[in-house]
Amino acid sequence: MKRLMKSLACITSLAAFSLAPAAAAEKAPTKDIVDTAVAAGSFKTLATALTAAGLVETLKGDGPFTVFAPTDEAFAKLPEGTLETLLKAENKQKLIDILTYHVVSGDVRSEAAVKLDSATALNKKVIKLQVKDGALHLNESKVTTADVVCTNGVIHIIDAVLLPPAQ
Repeated sequence: MKRLMKSLACITSLAAFSLAPAAAAEKAPTKDIVDTAVAAGSFKTLATALTAAGLVETLKGDGPFTVFAPTDEAFAKLPEGTLETLLKAENKQKLIDILTYHVVSGDVRSEAAVKLDSATALNKKVIKLQVKDGALHLNESKVTTADVVCTNGVIHIIDAVLLPPAQ
């Protein structure tokens, strides 16, 4: 998964990914990725999509997984009708392709992610990673909150839905 180390300048931008005070970070997680996202309340659309795609049990599994989780607001940025179309049974495979493009095998924390220039998603497609203006970007999406630690991996919250490249 690791392809190339970024310059030391990327490492110095780690402060931009700080989620909470160190004391909160030391607390052991009690929920898996799915339960953590549902409890947050801002991932209702993602939860609906995971259910429609049949991926809930996968992401409740042992992992570890790294999930780049688009918020409800990120899904709202999609062109009108896109989500409704994707949620139809006949489009399940396309929905699975999109959702698995948001998941990387392993527990990749921000400290490691900023050193990468790409990552291979579960759907075997490459996500471009880069640090711009002190923030980690995946393709055109920005990580707004990093390192939400779960019992089976980590969530990085993003501001736009990642769309996998065409075959």
